[in-house]
Amino acid sequence: MKNIMKKVVVTILFLLSPIMATADLKVFACEPEWAALAEEIGGKSVKANSATNALQDPHYIQARPSLISKVRRADLVICSGAQLEIGWLPMLLNKGSNPGVMPGNPGNFVASDYVKRLDVPSTVDRSQGDVHPLGNPHIQTNPRNILLIAEALATRMAELDAKNADIYHDGFEDFDQRWRAAISAWEERASSLRGKRVITHHKSWVYLEDWLGMEEVANLEPISGIPPTAGHLSSLLKRFGDDGADIIIHAPFQSEKASKWLSDRTGIPEIMLPLTVGGSDKASTLYSWFDDILDRLLGALQL
Repeated sequence: MKNIMKKVVVTILFLLSPIMATADLKVFACEPEWAALAEEIGGKSVKANSATNALQDPHYIQARPSLISKVRRADLVICSGAQLEIGWLPMLLNKGSNPGVMPGNPGNFVASDYVKRLDVPSTVDRSQGDVHPLGNPHIQTNPRNILLIAEALATRMAELDAKNADIYHDGFEDFDQRWRAAISAWEERASSLRGKRVITHHKSWVYLEDWLGMEEVANLEPISGIPPTAGHLSSLLKRFGDDGADIIIHAPFQSEKASKWLSDRTGIPEIMLPLTVGGSDKASTLYSWFDDILDRLLGALQL
């Protein structure tokens, strides 16, 4: 009798295994912040993977076979868009052969479609370097953008996984309340940063600067996407040798040499800021990521 019951249980588990294996909404995120956001909304109903990590420049990665396989199995692809991933995402989508996540279909979600893009150029030509004609794609550094994207993302997730629609709705409502409270606390804490003048390695921080009221006065790159040159750094030294800037910022995947060179000669403090979740030991979640950004800015400026 025990053997019969054991066989029955095994049979039931076998029959249910395909259902259990497909219970998760499989999310392929181009960047870590969108994987983290999907998990905040969907909890255990979501299985999210990121194509990039915080120590990689999201402009430039290889379309590896492992990533193609993940795209092929994904229910939802979430990317920043605005051509941030133009060098590798089209190849992944093409080779993934997954019609549901192709552009224009419900399984393809472009985060920058739901926020106001900054730095949209009036004209674009090769002399401008790595310029995005649809605007600056680094939208994630303003937490108010993340809130707008979260609402649209929850709706899309419920559309794709209707049986768990209530989970995504409730998940967003919970996130909305907690995130708004966090934003309020961050903005109160960061009020002393308003008006501070920033030199950045690359134009990665325009949304953070817009949110905090900081002013970007120069970039270490002579042209967007071109590494800092001796000539350009010398011109910055002449320009900011006495005054004119308060802080120099670079991301984890950018060499600190140019930042330190200029900092050593001008006395302007330089720091690394995590551009996404995982960019520092502390920035392990969406919340601690922004905590760490403010800690580093305020600490460097001794505010």
